[in-house]
Amino acid sequence: MNEWGHLEQRNEGQPKSAERGDQILRSTERAPVAGHKPDGEHEHITKGTDDREQVERTADRIRDELLLTLEELDRRRHRTLDVHYQAARHRDLIVGAAITAAVLTGVGVGIAMWRARHREQILARHRLRALKRAWEHPDRLASSAEERPLGVQMGRKLVMIFVTALATNIAKNSVQTLVPQRRSGPANR
Repeated sequence: MNEWGHLEQRNEGQPKSAERGDQILRSTERAPVAGHKPDGEHEHITKGTDDREQVERTADRIRDELLLTLEELDRRRHRTLDVHYQAARHRDLIVGAAITAAVLTGVGVGIAMWRARHREQILARHRLRALKRAWEHPDRLASSAEERPLGVQMGRKLVMIFVTALATNIAKNSVQTLVPQRRSGPANR
C-alpha cells in the first residue's frame, strides 16, 4: 500500500527504466550525485538519483494509481449493472416491495369481487338516490351539480384553468430545452 492507502500493482509490461529506477532506490550503495562535493559539502540533497529519474518514478507512481482507480471504477460499474449482485444486496427491499405489491393486488381483487357480488345492491342504492333527487328537485333530474354553492363551482373551475395553464407552460419549456432552436438567419460561410 502506498501513502494514500491504495494497493499498488506492478505491470508486467513496465519499462526497464522503471525497474532500474526501483533497483537504484533499493540499493544501499549509491553513486555520488551531481552537485555533491567530494569533501562532504552538499549543494542539494537527492536520494541517489538525478531529477529525470525522480520525475520518471513519480510519473510511474501516478500512472499506477490512475490504473488502479480506473480498475476500481470498472469493478464498481460491473457491480452496479450486475442484477444478481444488486438482488442479493437489496434482498430485504425486494421482498418488501413484492409483499406490498401482492397485498395491494389482493386488496384490489377483493374489492372488485365484493363490488361484483354486491353490484345489484350498489345499483339499487344509486337508483334510490336518483329518485330522491328527482322527488326533491323535479327540474334537475340529470345531475346534482347545482347542489354545490356557486363559489365552490367557480373556485373549482379557476383551479382547473390554473393547473391546465401551468401544465401547458411546463410542457412548452421542457420541449424548448430538449429541442435545439434553429437559427433563422443565413449561414455565414
